[in-house]
Amino acid sequence: MVWEGISLGCHSDLHVFHGGTLTGVTYWDEILDLYVSPYAGAIGNDFILMDDNARPHRAVVVENYLEDHGLERMEWPTQSPDLNPIEHLWDYLGRQVAALSPPPRSLDEVEQSLLRVWSSLPISVSYNLIDSTKIRCLQCIQVRGGHIPY
Repeated sequence: MVWEGISLGCHSDLHVFHGGTLTGVTYWDEILDLYVSPYAGAIGNDFILMDDNARPHRAVVVENYLEDHGLERMEWPTQSPDLNPIEHLWDYLGRQVAALSPPPRSLDEVEQSLLRVWSSLPISVSYNLIDSTKIRCLQCIQVRGGHIPY
């Protein structure tokens, strides 16, 4: 499983989860503490978290974490992946990795390919995806935990 965060002006590192199912505790420990909270602190009061309503994102420990840290979450309809720009970014990354020659042949090669593609991702790609949705949340990080697209 991998995770990424994007906003209008930047994107996070690509985070690869090794070892099993994503839980609320893992999401808190590996994403909220490492990426979301520091980013929110840098943005200040204008920060709004947008996630994809995945079960680990809605765990009680996550809800408590967000409340304890004063982090606001955008209300987001379930089952609405076409509205979330991060879904289109996953598609972009998948197409970029699929176009590699030679293609990755193992899970480890897929991971390395994703990390390479992500590290060379121009900020304009995520900016254009966010802008195209007409969502005007100026300092909003969008998070998505997903499976490697193979």
